[in-house]
Amino acid sequence: MALVYWHPRRETEFLQRQITRLFEDALVPRSGQKQEYISTVPLAEMQETPEAIHLKLEIPGMEAKDIDVQVTEDAVSISGERKSAQKSEDKGVTKTEFRYGRFERLIPLPVRIQHTNVKAEYKDGILNLTLPKTEQEKNKVVKVQLEPAA
Repeated sequence: MALVYWHPRRETEFLQRQITRLFEDALVPRSGQKQEYISTVPLAEMQETPEAIHLKLEIPGMEAKDIDVQVTEDAVSISGERKSAQKSEDKGVTKTEFRYGRFERLIPLPVRIQHTNVKAEYKDGILNLTLPKTEQEKNKVVKVQLEPAA
């Protein structure tokens, strides 16, 4: 029976390299990967005020007509397709880190909204949605019962 030495540091370094490669592949495709299969979802920022929910989405490089926004009482769905401008070049090689393709994102909302009164603005690659809360949600007050300390 042969003795095999275990090197925990070597195994940890191997695991670290694997995790790093996983994140690099997700962020920057390797030269052999096909770009048309890579798509991203827009990053979002949500702020809740007493009157409404303000939702910002980062969707650069698109026109407003190419973005589809659908709103229900409890969720927002954003979809679209970032299309590549096809250029014919006789000489040279073009490499890109831009991502093209279809994207879709469904964002559940923490409260019910008036989905018929949503306001939207798309400027400089940022989609701003103002989602007014329903009257029930605006007036919602919860009484908290306090227990005496023992």
